[in-house]
Amino acid sequence: MAKKRIAVLTSGGDAPGMNAAVRAVVRTSIYYGYQVLGIYRGYDGLINGDVKVLRKGDVANIIHRGGTILKTARSQEFMTKDGRAKAAQVLKNENVEGLVVVGGNGSYTGAMKLGEEQNIKVVGVPGTIDNDIYGTDYTIGFDTAINTAVEAVDKIRDTADSHSRLFFIEVMGRHSGYIALYTGIGSGATKVFLPERDDDIKAFIAYLKEAGRRNKLFNLVIVAEGNTNGGAAEMAEKVKEVVDMDVRTAVIGHLQRGGAPTASDRFLASKLSYNAVRALIDGQTGVAIGLVNKNIVYTPLIEAITKKKEPEEGIIQMAEILSL
Repeated sequence: MAKKRIAVLTSGGDAPGMNAAVRAVVRTSIYYGYQVLGIYRGYDGLINGDVKVLRKGDVANIIHRGGTILKTARSQEFMTKDGRAKAAQVLKNENVEGLVVVGGNGSYTGAMKLGEEQNIKVVGVPGTIDNDIYGTDYTIGFDTAINTAVEAVDKIRDTADSHSRLFFIEVMGRHSGYIALYTGIGSGATKVFLPERDDDIKAFIAYLKEAGRRNKLFNLVIVAEGNTNGGAAEMAEKVKEVVDMDVRTAVIGHLQRGGAPTASDRFLASKLSYNAVRALIDGQTGVAIGLVNKNIVYTPLIEAITKKKEPEEGIIQMAEILSL
């Protein structure tokens, strides 16, 4: 008789803590008598049968590593119904009873369609640095990303202070301002520009002129890449035209994706993935695992995908007051 199997894949953008999630899936599944099939390169690898049975030794000494040992990739073919049918057939041929998908919104969409169309049991685990997944207070990788960003901003602060410069510092966040907001608060920034708010840079320029009259000699501005005023370079040019200040820019970029995950991200990944396996064993499917007010919650994938999660207005207001 073939042994029962649970499969796991990481999909979309990599996030620190994904390896901790894979480790937890493997060890929890084995404890409950399941084999684990690791799927390499996300949905693309699933379609092409790039799979391997993972044992405890395969996930030893990975909890502290950034990235994902299973790799990740985009898959145009999986976006088609035929592509998802191919993927499902691989799972069925391998005697897989359930699939854990670690990723963000796009990964959840693929998991939901795979479950609905092909009758595959699927559970989503939120792995994205953007913290924009509905149904969980925090996503795997977010804490590491903001710690990386704050550390970088602290270093920039030293040169900004030494030379009385204005720095526009760009962080990731095309559609979500969580990284920018938490980095801004954590670094004591003068201003944070978010995709969720239509902040007028003209008002900020007026503030800079007033700050100059008060002899405030340097400023740190955190810019989410998707804010309505453009990126850091574009905003800096607008300010240079009208304000007599030494204006510079810095783009933290993909540094935010890399590095060893924080203890918080390792714990979060472990707890969510442990409960993802438990959910599959208990017969749940089509749900995303989350942590809300320290409690495990199960959100239907359709809600996790369609409902918008935005920074709390109270936290945005706090950031503005503390920057004055």
